Amino acid sequence: MTVSINKAINAQEVAVKEKHARTCILGTHHEKGAQTFWSVVNRLPLSGNAVLCWKFCHVFHKLLRDGHSNVLKDSVRYKNELNDMSRMWGHLSEGYGQLCSIYLKLLRTKMEFHTKNPRFPGNLQMSDRQLDEAGENDVNNFFQLTVEMFDYLECELNLFQTVFSSLDMSRSVSVTAAGQCRLAPLIQVILDCSHLYDYTVKLLFKLHSCLPADTLQGHRDRFLEQFRKLKELFYRSSNLQYFKRLIQIPQLPENPPNFLRASALSEHISPVVVIPAEASSPDSEPITDLVEMDTASQSLFDNKFDDIFGSSFSSDPFNFNSQNGMNKDDKDRLIEQLYGEIAALKEELENFKAESARGVVQLRGRASELEAELAEQQHLKQQAQDESEFLRAELEELKKQREDTEKAQRSLTEIERRAQANEQRYSKLKEKYSELVQNHADLLRKNAEVTKQVTVARQAQGDVERAKKELEDSFQRVSEQAQRKSQEQAEVLDTLKRELAASRQELQVLQGTLESSTQAGAEQSTRIAGLEQERDSLSQAAEQHGEEMAALQAELQQLRDTLSREQESSKMELEALQTQLRDKESREQALQRRLAEEQFALLQGTAREAERMVQDALGHLEDPAHIGCTSSADCLLSRTLAASECVERLQDARSKYLSNHAAMGSLLPCLALFAHLVSDTLLQGSATSHVAPMEPADRLLEMCKQCGSEAVSYLSALQDPGTVEGADCSLVTTCLGRISAIGEELRPRGLDVKQEELGDLVDKEMAATAAAIETAAARIEEMLSKARAGDTGVKLEVNERILGSCTGLMQAIHVLVLASKDLQREIVESGRGAASPKEFYAKNSRWTEGLISASKAVGWGATVMVDAADLVVQGKGTFEELMVCSREIAASTAQLVAASKVKADKDSANLCKLQQASRSVNQATAGVVASTKAGKSQVEEKDSMDFSSMTLTQIKRQEMDSQVRVLELENQLQKERQKLGELRKKHYELAGVAEGWEEDAAD
Repeated sequence: MTVSINKAINAQEVAVKEKHARTCILGTHHEKGAQTFWSVVNRLPLSGNAVLCWKFCHVFHKLLRDGHSNVLKDSVRYKNELNDMSRMWGHLSEGYGQLCSIYLKLLRTKMEFHTKNPRFPGNLQMSDRQLDEAGENDVNNFFQLTVEMFDYLECELNLFQTVFSSLDMSRSVSVTAAGQCRLAPLIQVILDCSHLYDYTVKLLFKLHSCLPADTLQGHRDRFLEQFRKLKELFYRSSNLQYFKRLIQIPQLPENPPNFLRASALSEHISPVVVIPAEASSPDSEPITDLVEMDTASQSLFDNKFDDIFGSSFSSDPFNFNSQNGMNKDDKDRLIEQLYGEIAALKEELENFKAESARGVVQLRGRASELEAELAEQQHLKQQAQDESEFLRAELEELKKQREDTEKAQRSLTEIERRAQANEQRYSKLKEKYSELVQNHADLLRKNAEVTKQVTVARQAQGDVERAKKELEDSFQRVSEQAQRKSQEQAEVLDTLKRELAASRQELQVLQGTLESSTQAGAEQSTRIAGLEQERDSLSQAAEQHGEEMAALQAELQQLRDTLSREQESSKMELEALQTQLRDKESREQALQRRLAEEQFALLQGTAREAERMVQDALGHLEDPAHIGCTSSADCLLSRTLAASECVERLQDARSKYLSNHAAMGSLLPCLALFAHLVSDTLLQGSATSHVAPMEPADRLLEMCKQCGSEAVSYLSALQDPGTVEGADCSLVTTCLGRISAIGEELRPRGLDVKQEELGDLVDKEMAATAAAIETAAARIEEMLSKARAGDTGVKLEVNERILGSCTGLMQAIHVLVLASKDLQREIVESGRGAASPKEFYAKNSRWTEGLISASKAVGWGATVMVDAADLVVQGKGTFEELMVCSREIAASTAQLVAASKVKADKDSANLCKLQQASRSVNQATAGVVASTKAGKSQVEEKDSMDFSSMTLTQIKRQEMDSQVRVLELENQLQKERQKLGELRKKHYELAGVAEGWEEDAAD
């Protein structure tokens, strides 16, 4: 195995022979590990010969894929060495340097992947069931496994592309020994890539079945990019003559899989790489025996120096043997020099990595915050859109229901018209029925009378005259009844008339035969028979009329029932439709009211947030920590101009909203921008007042407060439905105009001052500073006397200590100002020559302006500190404000000392006095801070913490609350420190612009 390793890994630029690599693989299975391999490799000069390192990577890749499973365990310990070697070869941009660097990085990635995922074998061949078991059926594991496979495949593709880019594809490089040396390892890369692509597709389909598509957008984008690269590389490899006889490369599909469609998994075909059966190699050679191996090893160790520094190829940059005239000492020195440069570069690289890591952590934190804020804004936007879509859908539904109601009303009108027609028809049928009932009654009466006449005729056959008279009466009644019948009884009446005619004939016959009694009896019998027949016919006619009347009654009753049912159903439908219409109208009105209320609630919420923002800015005006913030008048004017323009846009947006409440979208952004710009203007105005003279500063601060109050009033009016129409921001506009006017007054007028007046201005400012310090000292003495007269106990002790330290600070500042005057006088006398002091100040105008600025800052700091001490003594101020003021005075005096030292002689006695005075000021400042801290700790009450009555749960709750409070305070402290740093940076920039540092640097 050792001989095969040495033959496989050599410095010749030819491909590794398969028989040597196969022997190495079998050796790992025989010894169940890779100890022999690494023992041989460690003696090879991998760092000195790039071809040797390249062939080592090829053989090691084969062992990781096809060797014993313990090869990975035995190789993990050398991962750091491989990493260092990769960085070393990465410094070479030509030849095998970059190839070795990328290949070593791939091998390190492969070892890390198999270490994290021990279920995957070295050759990556797994079934679908084993793939599911590797993820333990957990979507989180599958998600992480997919990311690791992406990284793995990315390293494979990088090596693929780097090898192709290093070859001259215009020539048949695949048939040359050098080209085959570079292309041979790509066979292992193709085998790995085919499996990684297949597993990635299956895992992505599994993830899309468990997770939303938006969550996996990054995975899909990364897969598409790798799919295009892998498809192109497979296509280019399949066209090379070298690969055609060694491996059959699969072709990927034309289009990538559609992971959003679950059925597309059935269309996926796993790419299969086919390696033809290897015939016996003609170049096979027997393995030399151990004696020859030992001889070769001894020869190798004898020439170790030459092996370390490269082969005999003149193109090798590390071949020092080819350099003419260079002896061994020169080589040693050059090696030491290169090692020193490498160590320096490593140290520089480590520092750069540390700084980059810190920057990345900060940027990631900021990116996380921005992403969270963006997600919240998108969530609010999506909620608003969903609500709007819901209201729009309900409005469309109400419109459809209104149309349905109108259709129902039209159908109801048609039903009422039909009901009216049925009522008319019913009235006509009722009249006809009444007429039929009357006819039937008449016929019944007629039948009864005829029956009576027959009975009377039978009883009184002899009384012919009476019968004749009765018959005539009957005939008359029948005639009258026949005339009253309707057209429908015409047939019955005709029949009765014929019967009456027959009766008349019979009566005439009876009258003609009255004289004969025999004939009378016969005629009487005939007449009786005729009357019986007439009675039968009348009975049949009455029955027919009864049947017709019953049918008509049934039909009439049916019509009545149908009409009543239709009327009831029509009424019910009408009532239901009217109820639905009223409900829909009420719902529509409620939705409209709800929409208006939500829109106004949104306006109220925005106005409330804007009001809180402005109030927060007003609160910062009174914050002691804000005293150290400064700004320029130009910045204030730019903020004021932007705020004024925003006020005009806000007025237009409010007018549009009052005319049409649907125009809410233009009002809310203007309202938020208004609050932001007004708050910024207030803060800039306050910061500008800190560096302005006393009178303009007071006017500017007062105007800022008034502007903030007017803005709060205006925003409060927008929150009330009764006052939103009368809300007017003209007062805000007026205040912004006054702030702008004061800002114009405070703009630097340095160019307007004549240079010959600078000397007088220096004297005036120094005199004003001395006067301000004396006034401050007098005020402190006055406050001390008042405290001794009115305070007792601890309060008197604290006030005496604080005011005493403030008095000492004022005295030290007074001495410093006098020393600064003496030093300035000395500088002017020594530097002006024959010129006057004014000419000297005019000639050194920048230095003069620095003195003026420093003296102003000292006087202003003394005044502010006295005010802060007065508030502390009265119990209205804070100790922190007094400490900040004292430190600000120390900084101002340091500025004055620095400005005075610029042109002073380093051996000057006045300069020594000034430096001693500066140290006294620093000591006095420290005394003020110490006395203030001591007074604060003495005055503040210490709350006794009694936990005896608390349970374990309550104590745990209090502990969690305390931890939360500690985290909040630490977060606030970090933010305030960042803000203080930005303010100091801005102050430095503004001070540089005001004092002309940039112009001095340009000169």
